[in-house]
Amino acid sequence: MAHDPHAHAHASADDEYLNPASGSGHEHTDANVSMIIQFAVWLSVSAIVVHILMWFTFAIFVDLRENTGPAEFPLAAEQGPRLPAGPRLQAQPANEIYDFRLREKAELEGYGWLDRNAGTVRIPIAEAMRLTVERGLPSRAADAAAPGASTESSSLMPTDGSAGRTLERRRQ
Repeated sequence: MAHDPHAHAHASADDEYLNPASGSGHEHTDANVSMIIQFAVWLSVSAIVVHILMWFTFAIFVDLRENTGPAEFPLAAEQGPRLPAGPRLQAQPANEIYDFRLREKAELEGYGWLDRNAGTVRIPIAEAMRLTVERGLPSRAADAAAPGASTESSSLMPTDGSAGRTLERRRQ
């Protein structure tokens, strides 16, 4: 077995720092403390200057807003405030839908004129259904067997799977 002369020198990489040499301290070349302090001072001064400039700018904007001179467009001032185009928010949606449904119900269940000149009226749905049942729906008259048509063709009907293209004899 070969003997490594460096194997017993250090058990780990940090062992050499456990017992520092006498007279050792921090390294003076790593950090310049005066430069760090100078940077912090300049950073603080610049932050204060920026805040003061922002305060003056804000004061100027407030003065400009409060300075109401003559209207730039006097004709537009007479029109009053205009609302932007587009949909509006509903002030009370529950009330509006309730009113809408009341109006719709009154139209569906009441009598009224649709076109007075043409004599077109609106009647309640229940009344219209009753009249339709009494009078019946218009339909075509049953055609008599056309001359020359065979009775055999009347007993044929389209098959379910053919979409009407193939006919089969009806079951009776």
